[in-house]
Amino acid sequence: METETKTLQEVSSISEMKEVALSFRKKSLTIGFVPTMGCLHEGHLTLVKQSLETCDRTVVSIFVNPVQFGPDEDLSTYPRQLQSDIEKLEAVGVDVLFHPTKEEMYPAGHKTYVQVQDITEHLCGTSRPDLFTGVSTVVLKLFNIIQPHNAYFGEKDWQQLAVIETLIQDLNLDVVLIRVPIVREIDGLAMSSRNRYLSDQERQTALFLSRSLQQARDNIRQGTTSAKVIRNSIRQCLLEKGGVEIDYISICDPKNFKEKEQVCGRTLIALAVKVGTSRLIDNCIIEEF
Repeated sequence: METETKTLQEVSSISEMKEVALSFRKKSLTIGFVPTMGCLHEGHLTLVKQSLETCDRTVVSIFVNPVQFGPDEDLSTYPRQLQSDIEKLEAVGVDVLFHPTKEEMYPAGHKTYVQVQDITEHLCGTSRPDLFTGVSTVVLKLFNIIQPHNAYFGEKDWQQLAVIETLIQDLNLDVVLIRVPIVREIDGLAMSSRNRYLSDQERQTALFLSRSLQQARDNIRQGTTSAKVIRNSIRQCLLEKGGVEIDYISICDPKNFKEKEQVCGRTLIALAVKVGTSRLIDNCIIEEF
């Protein structure tokens, strides 16, 4: 793998990004790709650093994708801090930042959208029906533009990972998806760009997501296997402090997301809750025991 002093190259047009990617491939350089919506935190940078360690060139995209937001969601207020993001990417040695405009990615007359079926009908797909069509469409577009060898995604968005894995498999894409474990704050809160919406009091309330998951793990280790009992325990933990609106508590198969009646074999416990104006997700995997 090549090592050299790097200067961050900023690219905003699709045609230029394609030229840069082609130049890398002509030199037989491996391209690592980290797609983001910006407002970068240590979770994103963990993905970036893994790409830097394993690929010759690393491309990060920053694009707040309007297609994956519903009409009542936080597109207009989603945090944006491009200059700060640029400084973070420069500091770690990223090669290219691709930050197109909405008009560049979805020009007038855009009519094509990509839909992964079945697994998108559960969890976040139930309450956010536009989400995964938007995710699948923009990820496929980014893959086509950047032509990465490896793409890095965090396991906090477990369902999103499954959707993109399916997209890669079903459409025969030459991209290897690299899964990276959830990155948490010292107090256990899963890192998210939306955490900055939280007031001090709301942030304390948000800690009950990870605490409820830990309690569920403890209960399972102690012999509780009823999904209904575990789900009720999580609900009680989440509602203990107030100020929480629960979207879902799922105890399901981690591949097809169908709900389980008993925790047996590999199991995903996934949560989505609203704390203040912030919709937060978290999860944990229960391995076979």
